[in-house]
Amino acid sequence: MTDAELIARLEDGTLPESEFRHAAHVRAAYIHLRESGFAGAIERMGAAIRGYAAARGKAGLYHETITVAFLVLINERLRLSGDGGGWVGFAAAHPELLDRACLTRYYRPETLATPRARQVFVLDERG
Repeated sequence: MTDAELIARLEDGTLPESEFRHAAHVRAAYIHLRESGFAGAIERMGAAIRGYAAARGKAGLYHETITVAFLVLINERLRLSGDGGGWVGFAAAHPELLDRACLTRYYRPETLATPRARQVFVLDERG
């Protein structure tokens, strides 16, 4: 599936759930960052995921902190090491982003589990 097809199918809700696992989330974020920059990607990715979840009757699944935190990490790698020549190269250069547990380096599980973290982007309050 091309980048354009992934985004179109995500945004129109026709992407099967079986094809929208973590790696596809990261890929969509990578595409949005390349096309829209950081601020635009936050808006586009949030709208795409919220719309996709709502179309499946799962509007409560959207998590703002996880979405924005992954966008921050992907954006950092894009800016420091480039786009890898495309998704395949970028993913190969940054396999840590394909690990759902990646955020445990930056967040305590109890922080991510809060309703507040679902609704708005929060920084972890590590002590």
